[in-house]
Amino acid sequence: MTVADDYQGGVESVIRLDDRFPLETLQGIEAFSHLVIVWHFDQASPDDVQLHARSPRGDARWPETGTFVHRNHRRPNQLATSFPRLLKVVGRDLHVTDLDAVDGTPVYDIAPYFEQMGPRGPVTQPDWPGEMLEPTYWAPAADRTS
Repeated sequence: MTVADDYQGGVESVIRLDDRFPLETLQGIEAFSHLVIVWHFDQASPDDVQLHARSPRGDARWPETGTFVHRNHRRPNQLATSFPRLLKVVGRDLHVTDLDAVDGTPVYDIAPYFEQMGPRGPVTQPDWPGEMLEPTYWAPAADRTS
């Protein structure tokens, strides 16, 4: 997959564990519907980091917000977290969908998603993330025109 801000939906990916990890490191993971994946924006450069307030995607419709309010590669550690659906496990291969990372991206950590470890209490956010992401972020990748 090429780098894209949107049309991440429905992409099936394989997270392949290195042979140094015994198969039993995944024992029981197939009982979970979703995973927590920590990965690196490896195609980004340290020069991409921006430690200042800016409008998301450079769009003036949305307010300028600080670096730690964005979820993109311009963060200082260039790490991301995704919550893909686990489809199946074949040996050391985790077949997932909706992992919004580029093919070949280094994965630093894998964990099952525990519902009890998710947000506690009501979740609030301003309107702009929904305005930015709802129309097309999880739209099917097959619908992408470029």
